[in-house]
Parts: sequence; C-alpha cells; structure tokens
Amino acid sequence: MELRPDRPAVLHVDPPPDLPGWAAAHRESLRALITEHGALVVRGLGLREAPQTGAVFTGLAGELMAEREAFAPRDAYGQGVYSSTAWPANQPMCMHHELSYTLEVPGLLLFACLTAPEQGGATAVADAEAVLGALPAALVERFEREGWLLTRTYNDEIGASLAESFGTDDRAAIERYCRERAIDFTWRADGSLRTEQRRSAVVRHPLTGRRCWFNQIAFLNEWTLDPEVREYMTDVYGEDGLPFNTRYGDGSPIGEEVVQLLNATYEAHTRREPWQAGDLMLVDNIRTAHSREPFTGERRVLVGMAGPRRLDDGLPTPEASRR
Repeated sequence: MELRPDRPAVLHVDPPPDLPGWAAAHRESLRALITEHGALVVRGLGLREAPQTGAVFTGLAGELMAEREAFAPRDAYGQGVYSSTAWPANQPMCMHHELSYTLEVPGLLLFACLTAPEQGGATAVADAEAVLGALPAALVERFEREGWLLTRTYNDEIGASLAESFGTDDRAAIERYCRERAIDFTWRADGSLRTEQRRSAVVRHPLTGRRCWFNQIAFLNEWTLDPEVREYMTDVYGEDGLPFNTRYGDGSPIGEEVVQLLNATYEAHTRREPWQAGDLMLVDNIRTAHSREPFTGERRVLVGMAGPRRLDDGLPTPEASRR
C-alpha cells in the first residue's frame, strides 16, 4: 500500500488471471480500505474493456445503480456502467459528491481508466470532513440550517435531456417522480421543465457518524462556470433559466466570493493521482468529494455507482443547525 498526504491511497497488485473472480474474492478487504481511507486506487489490474470492467464493478459492489437526475449525458455500457460525464476537456469539473441532490445517493463510486490521457485528467479527491472543518463556522451554520437549493431548467441544447435525467419523457411519470422525491416542478409555456429541490449541505456519514460537507453547491453554481460560458448562457437563457444553478436554502443568491471560497477550500484539501491505463479507483461518495481535471489526448474512464443510501438527514430541518 502506497500512502502519501498529497495522493489517495494506492494499492499495487499483480494482474490476476480472473478479474471478476479476484474482485469478488477481495470485495470485503477492499471495502474496508475504502472505509479507512475514503478513496483507493488499485493499480495493476489491466482493465481494458467495458464488459470486463462491468464484471469487476459488480464483483466489488453487487448490483449497480441506474443513474437518475443526471445533469449531463453519459454513454451506457451495460447495466449500471457509464462513460464519464460529457464535459469539455479543457474545462475542469470542480469538487462535488455524485448525485448529492437526490434522496437516494450512491454510497460507492467505481472508476476504471481504460485509456489514460496524455496530460492532466486526474480524478482528484478531497476529504469532506476536513473540508467542513476548514470552512468558516458562520457559513457552515447557515447552510446547515437552511440547506441548499438546486434549480434546473431542462432544454434540448445543454445538459441532460428529460429522458436522460428521468429515464422517460412522459410528463405524468416525471411529475410522479418529482412528487415522490420532494422536487418542486413547473412546466413553462414553451414546454420546458423547471425544478427546484432543497437538500442538506451537511450530513452524517451512515457508517462513521462523522459530519461531512456533502453537496454540489459550488460545482453547479453559475460562478464556477467559465466567465465567457456564464455570460453566454445568461444572455441566451436569462438568470432564471440557466440549465442549473444553486442558492442558499431560503432562495437567496450565493455570491461569487462564497463560491470561490468553497472551491479554494476544496483545492487546499485536494489529493490527486494521475491515471494509468488499467487503473481502478474506488471512492466513498459521502466521505469523499471528487473532481475531474482538464486534460489533453484521449481519456476513457468508465463509472459505476452502487450502495444506494437514503440519508436520514438528507433533507434540511429546523433542528439541523443544532447538531
């Protein structure tokens, strides 16, 4: 085991002849390492193909989750195995917890690098407990009291479509999905859908009980966008029509300085390990935020989500600030 303060834990293994069998046999020991370190890179497996990768994912995690409420499209490679999110190679995807705005969140993320980029492109990680401890107490108290609000406006040009996000484009089914998951929705005059959902910004880890900064407040906020992209999208869709944005739980805008502070705090706690072809990476999605750094060259990373959890404190309450 290779442990360095600036990198996630790296476990070096010899290439096993039976990858799915190896995954099933080492499932419990690997899950224990993820619980201990928050994220783990397994190097030496030689993953090269999507079917092989899916079998390894299933051996390690059991049944994989189907993604719902995606914010950007992915390609599917079998049940629960996806491409990494479609995102411009020259733009970073800042730190976030996958699907932290859903009521049933994945507890475990699985990444497999089939083709490593020429430069950059690391899936970096940050400890959510450490990030929480480094943020100003007054800011944490407000978010813990109010939660955070995600607003989405679906269109046919940017982000995931209705069918990609909800698994259907049937209005009645979408409305039923939203009602069951505490999502407010409005069908606009042009037929597009606008949604709002308020979620907790701080949760307790279901295994350790430790408080974690668990959200996508910075990542999905307008101030994280490239300035030219933000200006273009605001001109085209208007401030209330952006494909996604985040606010304080009471609906107030989050200032640019707050988003910069959040991203700077993440950066101060970032650990990164450059991808090598064949690598496997396992991430505790509640304890550990992850990002994707800009890259050049071809980068092919497959993703699986597993261990669905409905967090007891996933919805903010008036008592949240007194935890």
